[in-house]
Amino acid sequence: MTKRRISKAIKRLKQLPGGRAFFRYSGNKFHHYRLKARGSTRVAHPSTIMLELSAHCNIHCTICPREYDYGKAMDKGYMDLQQAKRIIDQAWPYLDSIGLTGMGETFLYPHLEEVVDYIRSKNKGIVISASINAYAPKTEEYATKLRSKIDTIQVSIDGIEGVYDNIRRGSNFKQFSSNLAKVSKILKGSSTDLMLNMVVTKENYSQMGKVLAFAHQLGIRFVNYTIFNLAAVTGLEIEYYDFYLSGEFSEAKKELDQARKAFPEMETTFWEHNPRKGFKNCPFPWTHFYICWNGEMVPCCAKPFPKELSFGNVFEKPLMEVLNNPKYRNFRMMWKKNQTHPFCHKCHFIDLPAMVSS
Repeated sequence: MTKRRISKAIKRLKQLPGGRAFFRYSGNKFHHYRLKARGSTRVAHPSTIMLELSAHCNIHCTICPREYDYGKAMDKGYMDLQQAKRIIDQAWPYLDSIGLTGMGETFLYPHLEEVVDYIRSKNKGIVISASINAYAPKTEEYATKLRSKIDTIQVSIDGIEGVYDNIRRGSNFKQFSSNLAKVSKILKGSSTDLMLNMVVTKENYSQMGKVLAFAHQLGIRFVNYTIFNLAAVTGLEIEYYDFYLSGEFSEAKKELDQARKAFPEMETTFWEHNPRKGFKNCPFPWTHFYICWNGEMVPCCAKPFPKELSFGNVFEKPLMEVLNNPKYRNFRMMWKKNQTHPFCHKCHFIDLPAMVSS
């Protein structure tokens, strides 16, 4: 576990729910482990959820699932504020963390501050995160309003200068850099961590070290690297994953290691593949439950398209009823048998060969 995550865990432990809510919270933890010990396909109240507040975005990235066939067919909108509060009411007091992130740009959501304040009114210890592109019109304004209210703001970068422009289309690296510098300055000295996230592809892998140096230049201490997930990307075959086993990619990771040594005060994380192949490598049937802007509950954040697969709508039925309905439980039974659901074809949790740790 990283130092950043340890600090968030300590914060959570210091601010657990009080009174009767504490006994409900603790009882749910016990219920979770009891279900797990029994091998049940049912789940306890979730300790973490993801709310897709916005399915709208202001740029078009080549690494984003919304730019391919599944994403082009998706319905777009914003989550109704009252429905968002209703979900939070059902998830409280069991939540440890909540991600306000989805297929859209979070900083386009008009009621973001109100949602964050509502979560905080329930319990100040719930860890809140959001992912943004730092290119939305009100990025600076939102960062100011949410300073020390959100625990982590993750900014997608995916390259430097021309590489960035080629991948994050509709954006501009010069303006992005200016926006990010302002956000970094706003959040400096606050309890909100600013993190960069780079989806590593054939087009940008050689810039992993440069992204780290760029983050250091702006005073950003946290950088995460993840692998391009092909689950929702049409037109690319599984063989694309072979690149991550290549000599050139290995050399690029060595260069990143050297950059890490140059900036020892920075904390970097890199998505590593579990050598165990198959559906059982995926945690999402059991945790990080994803709720789309329109209330549909889908398997995960990598392919959050309810027209392909939805377990039900939490605007129409209670959250726990959807989480434990026969359709969802059958999905978890496939996980137990390590039988990959067709929906999950090409996911890196399942089809990416083991990588050498960096």
